[in-house]
Amino acid sequence: MNRTETARETRAALGLAATEPEAQFPEFAQVKERFVYGEIFRHGALDERRRLLVTAAVLATVEGGDLEAVLAAALRRGVEPAALQEVFHQAAPYIGIPRAEKGLAAFARACAAESVALPLETLGTVTEETRLADGIAVQKAIFGDSIDAMRAGAPDDQKALQDYLSAWCFGDTYTRGGMDLQTRELLTLVCILALGGCDPQVRAHVGGNLAVGNGRETLIAAICQCLPYIGFPRTLNALAAVNELTK
Repeated sequence: MNRTETARETRAALGLAATEPEAQFPEFAQVKERFVYGEIFRHGALDERRRLLVTAAVLATVEGGDLEAVLAAALRRGVEPAALQEVFHQAAPYIGIPRAEKGLAAFARACAAESVALPLETLGTVTEETRLADGIAVQKAIFGDSIDAMRAGAPDDQKALQDYLSAWCFGDTYTRGGMDLQTRELLTLVCILALGGCDPQVRAHVGGNLAVGNGRETLIAAICQCLPYIGFPRTLNALAAVNELTK
């Protein structure tokens, strides 16, 4: 099967119809369709569920116009609504609340189109009293005791930021239900690499992914899944971090 046939089959399976811009710019649409759905979407070791979650995360980060269609396709393909909602909880500390809210608005429209009732069940597990301690515990489970040194070494006028990091990124987020730790850490990496200009954080979260059991094959597959939406420079920078840490 050639790229055109593969793209047509993939789009049909996902229930993705042609959009108005494709009618206006047919040559660009053809290049996109053959690359995204004829090559990239089936590339690598990710199963379809993780592939769709990764795609949702990268599209939320870059505010891609395909996000709503991908979320609706994920619902049709059996990805749990709770897991799709968690994409935006997981992404928010890295991409910012406004982008996450735009993503949630797209998710709400996809849910309405697929007859999924909102709001979904509550998935938070921390309290106001435990969120910081629970967050630090998750950080240390992923990154080790270096977290203690990082927190202790912060300048006095920046120590509050370390608490915000531990309590929000990890306490409020990583401890939630609806998604396993490996997938959460993978989506964190996806969001950070899609932002660009975050090479130290990309390297740190490549290490975090390896620590929670996402191996080289999984990381390369997820990074390659982002390629159409972020371009080659950010993709190659992320792959360089994987190559460095998996020698």
